[in-house]
Amino acid sequence: MSKKLEHAVEVMIFNSRWLLAPFYLGLVIGIAMLLVKFGQEFFHLLPHVLEYKEADFILALLTLVDMSLVANLLLIIVFSGYENFVSKINTAGHEDRPDWMGKVDFSGLKAKVIASIVAISAIELLKAFVHIGSGGAGAETAAWAWTEQDKALAWKVVIHVVLVISGVLFAVMDKIGAAAHGSDAGH
Repeated sequence: MSKKLEHAVEVMIFNSRWLLAPFYLGLVIGIAMLLVKFGQEFFHLLPHVLEYKEADFILALLTLVDMSLVANLLLIIVFSGYENFVSKINTAGHEDRPDWMGKVDFSGLKAKVIASIVAISAIELLKAFVHIGSGGAGAETAAWAWTEQDKALAWKVVIHVVLVISGVLFAVMDKIGAAAHGSDAGH
């Protein structure tokens, strides 16, 4: 009797992975919503392309790149997360199947997520620096006086550095873990 109960609990736990499927469907809908915002931004930019100053145009393009990176990140999470935690996606014979699909484990997923977040942070930082170069934050204040925009930029730099360090630490931990796992396999 206890073996049957144990088996029933294990089957229920194993099937509970399907509770994650709505999360991934929600992220797919999030990508669709991001596409709407991308289109809105793109079509807002299009008629004014000749009116924009170079720095403002670069800022607008960086916003589009930022949205594209977020969409890529969401897609990586959906594909890898679904395949790692729910079920394999049966597209093996499809010519457009990404090479990395089915090969990204949880460790690889973490690395891709942190790399994408660092890239998004870098673009936000670049946008802030371009804004300064175009006469934005702190252009007319004394060198010693910190404006709210200067403080916001400093926080963006600090956050970006923390994200980069976190990414490096994740990579080091994964390398140490892989090396330890490799040495365990040898014994």
